[in-house]
Amino acid sequence: MKKLDNFSNCLSILKNADFKLADNNEIYRTGIIGQFNLTFELAWRALQETLKLHGVEEAATGSPREILQLGYKVGFVSDSSVWLLMLKKRNTSVHIYNEDEIDEMILLIRDSFLPAFAILEETLKAKLKEVENDWN
Repeated sequence: MKKLDNFSNCLSILKNADFKLADNNEIYRTGIIGQFNLTFELAWRALQETLKLHGVEEAATGSPREILQLGYKVGFVSDSSVWLLMLKKRNTSVHIYNEDEIDEMILLIRDSFLPAFAILEETLKAKLKEVENDWN
């Protein structure tokens, strides 16, 4: 599925980020936050598409928040608090000007958001396989 492939490719780039380099390189820090934003966008869209493939009718339309809550409700998303924090941080990241807030964002991406993305990626791949097996 193209949306899942795009999410996986984007996540791979974020996983390979050198977080030590982000300590003192402003453009690199900005790049990590930008890559996080893109990865988040592709993640919820891949989730939405996978939910639709599984026949979850409510996934046909919805905001990122609604899709994440639906994913949690049907068991595709395991940690709703991390995902809702991720949504909040994604929405405010374009307005971060304070170095302490940027430091916090980089740490959240590294320590909380990357693991959540990785879990979602594995879940979506497994759920896609289930649908493919049903077709065979």
